[in-house]
Amino acid sequence: MADDVPEVPLALVSNQYLDKKVTQIRQKPILWEGYERANLLTHNQVELIRAIDKKNPQDIQAAVQGNEEAYASLILYLLQSLSRTDTVQYVCVLADDILSVNENNAAGFHQTHSQDETYPYGPFFRVLQLGDEFSTLEATKVLTMLASSSPSPEKVDLYELYGWLTQQLASSNLNLVDIAVQELESLLRVRAYRMPVWRSPQLVKCLVSRLDRSASPQMQYQVIFCLWLLTFEPTIAAEINEKYDIIPTLVDLAKSAVKEKVIRVAMATLRNLVEKAPASNLAAMLVVKLLPFTENLAARKWSDADILEDIEYLKERLTENFQILTTFEQYASEVETGKLEWSPPHKSDVFWKENAHKLEDNSHQLLRALARILSTSTNPLVLSVACNDVGQYIKYASKPGKRLLQDIGAKQRIMELMTHEDQDVRYQALTSVQKLMHQAWEF
Repeated sequence: MADDVPEVPLALVSNQYLDKKVTQIRQKPILWEGYERANLLTHNQVELIRAIDKKNPQDIQAAVQGNEEAYASLILYLLQSLSRTDTVQYVCVLADDILSVNENNAAGFHQTHSQDETYPYGPFFRVLQLGDEFSTLEATKVLTMLASSSPSPEKVDLYELYGWLTQQLASSNLNLVDIAVQELESLLRVRAYRMPVWRSPQLVKCLVSRLDRSASPQMQYQVIFCLWLLTFEPTIAAEINEKYDIIPTLVDLAKSAVKEKVIRVAMATLRNLVEKAPASNLAAMLVVKLLPFTENLAARKWSDADILEDIEYLKERLTENFQILTTFEQYASEVETGKLEWSPPHKSDVFWKENAHKLEDNSHQLLRALARILSTSTNPLVLSVACNDVGQYIKYASKPGKRLLQDIGAKQRIMELMTHEDQDVRYQALTSVQKLMHQAWEF
């Protein structure tokens, strides 16, 4: 997939829970004449509303066409002036109707900025403060439609909307999660919003947390689609796996996926990570065995040609990289990602004799990473391999390196692991402690 996002409506929000509520709100009568008698609306304004009130889409479009800015001004004025919940709900539905019936009507809303610098977004942000769930859902849908159609998106500040999306992504109500993810999909199609979303760390964290096997295939697809859009930005592609460990998650989901579209968007996202930031991602992909998985996928029949193109691209790049990467770089990737397993270097005396000193480079970066794994991992395989590696390191380490192991708690942690419930962890910990004693360390 290239960075040409498919042509779609302004907002993709399609949710039965929201649609049912919209139908209920539409049926409520609003006494617009009462607002006219109270001098809150002029007669002309009431006539404009009557032309679209409870009307079908064709009639709404016929009324709005040629009067786009007048309708937009009226909607924004009502939301800014009125506080009655039922009226605010209804006006939000009218705004949604106007924008949904023809996306060119959004231009009328953007033209109102010349009347008031807070237009067209400010009145909808005001609705978010009112605390009514339905009004908020409709207002965020409209905000998404307006932001997606903005003629100058780089000037649009959606900070409050990002905060709201973060809250919904953390919600236990799956309808709210669904609406939030769909709104994010629409926003991220616009390049100008990708970095601001990325700089809302809790937002991305909550989005990634929705990526698991228990999620529906549709939710998996939508969340990965958001990640695909984010990873078109090289900065994001370079940092996202380190922050959120998405490579193993994407591979795991692709392996267990029942829907082809989930595999397709996962492969497209992995391709973005390679194209935009190969140095940050290729080694991590080799660690999680993506190369044999792409070889397996390449042999399958696919209904979509794009998916095979992405699989072949990944396979080629991973094959090249596998041949280029030194054994030590592969080992370092295992440690940095925390995905330790019994690959050949761990048991090779030749490897440790040649490379033990490299664990001390960059202020003992890899040695500290090993110590961190020992103190945080709960996986017996990972703990066994880490204990082995510390023991192997001890045989060839410098005195400052050995002292550091004690200073950062690795020596104490290995002693604790001698009583671990897993037999192999106990054995590897004991072997490391024996090497430690044999060396007669000088502290």
